[in-house]
Amino acid sequence: MVRMTDEHRVGGISPDERGQLVLVAAAVIALALVPMAFAYLQLGYHGDVGTDVEPATELADAERSLERAVEHASVEIDGEYDWDRREAGVDAFQDVLDDDIDTIERLGHAEGVVIEIVNGAEPAATWREGTCPSGPMRSFGPCELIDNVVVQERAGETAVLAAGFELRLATPDDQATVEVVVVIFE
Repeated sequence: MVRMTDEHRVGGISPDERGQLVLVAAAVIALALVPMAFAYLQLGYHGDVGTDVEPATELADAERSLERAVEHASVEIDGEYDWDRREAGVDAFQDVLDDDIDTIERLGHAEGVVIEIVNGAEPAATWREGTCPSGPMRSFGPCELIDNVVVQERAGETAVLAAGFELRLATPDDQATVEVVVVIFE
């Protein structure tokens, strides 16, 4: 008969029993991880993002963001350009505005919505015709449409009155296009 010495037994358990215990413990841990893995996958699930998108809401949000961007750009050039340099003033306005428009469009992509903002000379021209006064009774100088921006001479300086745009929105389920005129001064 072979006797096990203490150097082969650890804590009173033989090497075979220890191996079986390790296998049982591994099986228990694996079984415990299965429900945790399913819970983790469910927490990370976002569903179909496109079905939660309301085009009217997204257009309204994009329009509000565009209004803030136009106001920001107009403040940046306010008082910086004389009337005889109005084209340069509109170029500077567009440069500031382009960065903000890029941000608005990029944020839409992050939410699963494609937003495109295009300069719209036609809505700006319509606004100018109906709003800018003419004749000897007007309070300020002449209005002029440059690209999609309506400017007016005020105290010898270029003042941005309004800018026209076309907002295009696409979701997985729908598309919409809206003409927008953002008015700064009337």
